[in-house]
Amino acid sequence: MKHTKNLPLVIVLLLCFIAQSALAQNNKSAGDNLKPYFFVLLKKGPHRDQDSTTAAKIQKAHMDNINRMAASGKLNVAGPFLDEGDMRGIFIFDSGNEDEVRKLVENDPAVKAGRLTYEIHPWMTEKGTCFK
Repeated sequence: MKHTKNLPLVIVLLLCFIAQSALAQNNKSAGDNLKPYFFVLLKKGPHRDQDSTTAAKIQKAHMDNINRMAASGKLNVAGPFLDEGDMRGIFIFDSGNEDEVRKLVENDPAVKAGRLTYEIHPWMTEKGTCFK
């Protein structure tokens, strides 16, 4: 079986799709119940050559930032991929504004240090299926 680097992403999206489909079958006005989010892929950045002490400090600041964004209610999901590939993790933001999401991601210490880069993708799902 060939290993795929996109498997974690595919699994997350598949689970949300299944939940969304089940809810849509029970809700005739499902189209009126869609909510936008922003799905952010975090990828290996070009500057990952810091010494272990500096890398640990950046990681701690990255985690502190994640906790701040989650406490603000803007960040619904954050987590790493476990396969050590180029894709390092995901964020899913509850924001109606891509510029706000971009600013939040660009202020992340790991992004600022160049350890991570990112892609932002607008995304929708049924209210109540995966998030509030």
